Amino acid sequence: MNLNIKYFGVLAEITQCSEETLSFSEGTVGELLAVLQAKYPALGTKDFQVAHKQEIVTKDTKITNPEIALLPPFSGG
Repeated sequence: MNLNIKYFGVLAEITQCSEETLSFSEGTVGELLAVLQAKYPALGTKDFQVAHKQEIVTKDTKITNPEIALLPPFSGG
């Protein structure tokens, strides 16, 4: 499956892109994160959440939708 991965904030700075398409065989969010951290080692040093189907998910979530977003902590009022 081709995933459309969107990066926000500092994560976009690390990857030097706001989104990319990545070929990924079926698996979990944790498996995807391992692939992304191998490609972008600095991701392993940052706190962020993953959204799948527009909901925050855990590493054990099975990827069933091609849209993934990596979200850094937000602040503001």
